[in-house]
Amino acid sequence: MIPLKIIIGSRGSELALWQAKYVQEQLHSAGLNSEIKIIKTKGDKIQELGFDKMEGKGFFTKEIEEALLKKEIDLAVHSHKDLPTESPVGLVIAAVSMREDPSELIVINKDAVDEKQKFSVKKNALVGTSSARRKSQLLAFRDDLKIQDLRGNVPTRIRKLRDKEYDAIVLAAAGVNRLEIDLSEFHCEKPGPKEFIPAPAQGVLALQIRESDKELLLKLQQLNNAEVAQAIAIERKVLNLFDGGCQLPLGVYCEKDEDKDGQVVFNTWTAKADAWNVVPKYLFTQMASPEKTAESIVSKIKSIKAGSVFITRDSRKHDFFTRVLSSNNYSVSCRALIEIKSLDFLKKLAGIKYEWVFFSSKHAVSHFFDRKPVITDVKFGVVGKATADMLRKYGKRADFIGQSTDTKMIGKQFSTMAGDKTVLFPRAKESMRSIQQQFIKPEKVIDLVVYESTKKNEIPVPKADILVFTSPSNVEAFFEKNKIASHQKVVAMGDATAHALFRYGVKHCKQPASFDDMGLVQAVFGV
Repeated sequence: MIPLKIIIGSRGSELALWQAKYVQEQLHSAGLNSEIKIIKTKGDKIQELGFDKMEGKGFFTKEIEEALLKKEIDLAVHSHKDLPTESPVGLVIAAVSMREDPSELIVINKDAVDEKQKFSVKKNALVGTSSARRKSQLLAFRDDLKIQDLRGNVPTRIRKLRDKEYDAIVLAAAGVNRLEIDLSEFHCEKPGPKEFIPAPAQGVLALQIRESDKELLLKLQQLNNAEVAQAIAIERKVLNLFDGGCQLPLGVYCEKDEDKDGQVVFNTWTAKADAWNVVPKYLFTQMASPEKTAESIVSKIKSIKAGSVFITRDSRKHDFFTRVLSSNNYSVSCRALIEIKSLDFLKKLAGIKYEWVFFSSKHAVSHFFDRKPVITDVKFGVVGKATADMLRKYGKRADFIGQSTDTKMIGKQFSTMAGDKTVLFPRAKESMRSIQQQFIKPEKVIDLVVYESTKKNEIPVPKADILVFTSPSNVEAFFEKNKIASHQKVVAMGDATAHALFRYGVKHCKQPASFDDMGLVQAVFGV
C-alpha cells in the first residue's frame, strides 16, 4: 500500500535538497504527497579526507539506505553515481531520472587562465578535486598540473576557489546546472564526456525504495526514464565487474545511437586506471545490443597487453598519444613518412571576402596562421577536437567542431550551419575536398592551398606490433619500401586513410571513433 504521505530521505546539502525537491514535484504530478527528511551520511561528516583515503563504499548513501530499511523513510533520492553497484537486500532502484549534462566542468580563476594550454589552465596550476577518476584523467592530459584534495558541497568548493586556495577546481556540470550557480567571475571549460569520461551514471538521480513496496514500485514507473536506465546499466555493470566504488579511477559513458547503416548501437567510452596517479587505459566500444557489453569492455581492458607502436608522424612535445601509451608500457615510435612544405598564399588571400574559415587538419591551421594573415570578424569551423585545440594555440575558438569520423557527414552538417555564408578552406594541395563537396552552392566555397606534402627519401620504418597511419599520403610513402606482415595490426585515421590502405591490400584496419589523439589511443588499446 502506498503511504498517504511519502517520506523522502535526502542528504542536507543544497544540491541534495534540490534533487529531493525535484523528485517531490514529480511525485506531486503523479498524484502522490510527500515530505523530505534530512539524513546526515558518513561522507558529510568526514570532510578532512579525500575519497581515495576513505575505506568502504556508499559514503553518501549508507545511512539513508539504513533509514529506508528501518522504515523511517519510504523513498531515498540519490545521485546515482554515489550508489554502490549492489543494493542492500530488501532495497531496489524503482526509477531513474532524465540525465542532466554528464560532463565535467573545470572552473578556473581568471588569473590562472592560459587559453593556449589544454583546458585553458596555466602551466603548473594547482587543481582541486578529491576524485581519483578526475585526478588520473587530468594528469593524463596535463602531467604538469598539481592536484590537491578538495571536499565540501558545491558552494563551499567554489568559495575555496574564489579565496585563491586553488587555481582551478573540477565539478560535475550537472550540479552547477541544477543549482543555477553564476560562475561569471571565473573562466569555465567543459570538456565533453567522450573526452573527459565521467563517473558511471553521472548526472542521473536514483529513486530507491523497499522491494516489498510493490504498489509504489509500480507507481514510480511513471517517473522512470527507460532509455537512460538502459545506458547507465552498462556503465554501472562495468563498475560492478571491476568491484569499484566512487574512489575507483574509472570513467564510463554510454550513448544509444545509430551507426552508418542506421542500426541501433550502444557506444561506450571507458577510462580505467590502476590508481589516481596512474595514466588510464582508454577504450571505445560499439555493440548492437546492451547484453554482455559491460562484460566485453572489462574483458578487453583486462586483456590489454603492451606492445610496440609505430605512428606516421613526428614526435611532439607534451604528446597525449605517446604519454598515455608509454605510461601503459607500450613502446612508441613516431616518424612522419612525408614532408610538409608551406606555400605562400598571402597575395591570393588579399581581397577575398568570406565569413567562415574551415580547417580539416592541424597542418592547415598552423600553415595558415604561421603566415600571419590579417583576418577579422570571421567564424571558424574544424574537423575534430585536435584541430580545435591547434586553433586555440593561435588564440582562436572554433564555432563548429565536426565530431564524426565520416567527413561527408561533417560536410553536410557544416554546410547547413554556414547557410549562404562564404567559406574559406585553407587546405593541402592534395586534399580530397570531402567537406567542400557537400556544399549545394559551389560558389560559396573558396579553396586556398596553404601547404603540400612530398614523400621523404629512404626512411627506415621500425618493426612494430601496431602500425598507425595518419593520412593517405603516409600510406603511399610507407608502401614504396615496406610491407605489412600478417601479425601486424593496423589503425587508420579516417575513411580516406582506410581506403588508401585497402588499395594496397589491407582489408582489415581499426578506425578511431574521433579525429584526435584520444580516438587514436582508444583504437590502439582496442585492436
